[in-house]
Amino acid sequence: MRHELTKDLASHFARTALGHVTREYPNKLDHVLTGAADVKGPRALHPIFYGSFDWHSCVHGYWTLARCLRRFPDIPEAGAIRALFDRQFTDEKVAGEVAYLARPSARGFERPYGWAWALKLQSELLWHPEADRRWSDALRPLEDVFVRRFKEFLPLATYPVRAGTHANTAFALVLAKEYALWVEDWEFVGLCHDKREEWYSSDVDFGAGEPSQNDFLSPSLIEALCMRNTLELSLFRDWLHRFFPRGGEGQPAALFMPATVTDRTDGQIAHLDGLNLSRAWCWRWIADALAPSDPLRPHAEQAAEALIECALPHVTGDYMGEHWLASFALLAIDPYGATEGEWKQQGPLAIGHRWAKQE
Repeated sequence: MRHELTKDLASHFARTALGHVTREYPNKLDHVLTGAADVKGPRALHPIFYGSFDWHSCVHGYWTLARCLRRFPDIPEAGAIRALFDRQFTDEKVAGEVAYLARPSARGFERPYGWAWALKLQSELLWHPEADRRWSDALRPLEDVFVRRFKEFLPLATYPVRAGTHANTAFALVLAKEYALWVEDWEFVGLCHDKREEWYSSDVDFGAGEPSQNDFLSPSLIEALCMRNTLELSLFRDWLHRFFPRGGEGQPAALFMPATVTDRTDGQIAHLDGLNLSRAWCWRWIADALAPSDPLRPHAEQAAEALIECALPHVTGDYMGEHWLASFALLAIDPYGATEGEWKQQGPLAIGHRWAKQE
């Protein structure tokens, strides 16, 4: 059975996110002190994204709320979400977030994971009905900062980062290119496309040696998802079979099996629940791109459902996972954020086809 996002599940995820996006403590700051005056608490540093244990988790907590509200506008939490967005997404508070990023010591703040999630949040808000565009309008100055940072950083990035954690560059490219397509920023789209080709197009026979103990991303699968954005499907399929030459045999086996989580009160070990969900997200996208006769497809489809089944019960329970896992569960269960018909007509890849035609 294919797991799908339901109204009850969206309500559960929304309640969870509402419980932590404004919870200031505990908090793990990414903050460079240049003097005694810089010793401040999370809310003083980040007027919007001070909750959820860390800045990036707070950003994708807000994305969780935005996605659940758009997909099911009548969930019981809808009023609370709207009130929160109206309270938080204001010109004054956005200016505070932008001012923090203007600090010289914040040049590498949240690069690239938080940058990518900030743009994904804006992508989601741009998909909301016109009446709710006040939220995306308010966030535009923050959006502009991260677009500029990506455009400045990517040409300087000679090498990809293949970690299974926040520094992973393939994950950042997936989210950044999705945003760039939404807003039809063809320069940004082209930059993401070129970097992906430069970094990953020649890779072969990957996937061995995963996972590491603190992974929440599969370095090989997130790279495959990044390459999945190739506009010509046949090219992606050819590349994938070089990348996973034994994929049709279900190898490497570890990529298809849920990772074992031994202690969900340990924040690093709890990453592995996120790994199971992000692998499911990747496998779903990959499977949908394969021909029905491709021997890898059934392995990918079965793995996605098994990974979701294993991780979904643990989205809540301990704060080390609860402050972020609902976002990854949404990626896995609702990868397109729309019905199939809506996605094909309105989604980023449909926009991308227009870009391909003008190239």
